Amino acid sequence: MQICSVCSEHPPKYRCPACKIRYCSLGCYKRHKDTCLPVEQPALSDPETKEPFSTETWTVDDLLHEDDITDKVPLQKLQLLGQSKELRDLLCNPHLRQLLRSVDSADSKADAMKAAMQEPLFVEFSDQCLKTVENEALTSSEAGDL
Repeated sequence: MQICSVCSEHPPKYRCPACKIRYCSLGCYKRHKDTCLPVEQPALSDPETKEPFSTETWTVDDLLHEDDITDKVPLQKLQLLGQSKELRDLLCNPHLRQLLRSVDSADSKADAMKAAMQEPLFVEFSDQCLKTVENEALTSSEAGDL
């Protein structure tokens, strides 16, 4: 069983985004951030030739295959994510954008998601995504009952 790297008393719930140590509370994070030594990210071989985002167009169907998943969110519901003010507000946070980039660029998406889910901000983002999609599902089913 792991213990907090700062206080050495409680099980850690979070991971520092900069240096990856594990800590248990906001108090421990505040104590840690003054001495944090960020882990350097590997530099791109030629940053001028590589674009951070692909300009190639893609569809959800390009990413999802029937054999790969059992639950599939219809494109109409996914489009609601782009209309959510709450999600747009969360995406203004540069730390969240960096977390999303790290998951997107990871070789092992499953491991990257597990690591990202240790971050409260990422959990908040994930919960808001689900809430946005699920609220629409409830609204549609309620409308059908009328």
